[in-house]
Amino acid sequence: MTLMIILIIIAVIIIAVVSIYNKLVRLRNTVKSSWSDIDVQCKKRYDLVPNLVETVKGYASHERTVFEKVTEARTMAMKANTPGEMAKAENMFRDTLKSLFAVAEAYPELKANQNFIQLQSQLQDLENNIEMARRYYNAVVRDFNILIESFPSNLIASTFNFKQVELFQLETPEAERKPVKVSFS
Repeated sequence: MTLMIILIIIAVIIIAVVSIYNKLVRLRNTVKSSWSDIDVQCKKRYDLVPNLVETVKGYASHERTVFEKVTEARTMAMKANTPGEMAKAENMFRDTLKSLFAVAEAYPELKANQNFIQLQSQLQDLENNIEMARRYYNAVVRDFNILIESFPSNLIASTFNFKQVELFQLETPEAERKPVKVSFS
């Protein structure tokens, strides 16, 4: 009878370990898949930006430094591998795109150009898709990291070398807390 109880306890422990391990593997793969979704959306945007730059160049060819900065930021963003590197590069890339659109604001005929309007619309759609993919990725990473830190799954995670994953945050918390400057001059 005692042997039977011990075997049942061992079986329950084995089933629990296998279940937790499988959940960790499933979440790790979901994290990888969701990061891939972000990567795909960003690559689509990186492919769109040269067309946007060329369209703006046709109207504002003397704005060479803006075009160079956009190209440089795009290159850096494409080379980023980790969420931290990507976030830093994406922040710079977004800032340079803002400067590109600021240049476009100075040219009413460019703002009315159908090709520019279409490219701008596609870029906005991609930005929205990236934001949705980023939110999903961060939710999956949060669940994965919680599982890694929670007992008893933390014992299994450390045994099988599961590591926490970095969130993809586009702006630093300090930057988000700064007050927005409003000027009417």
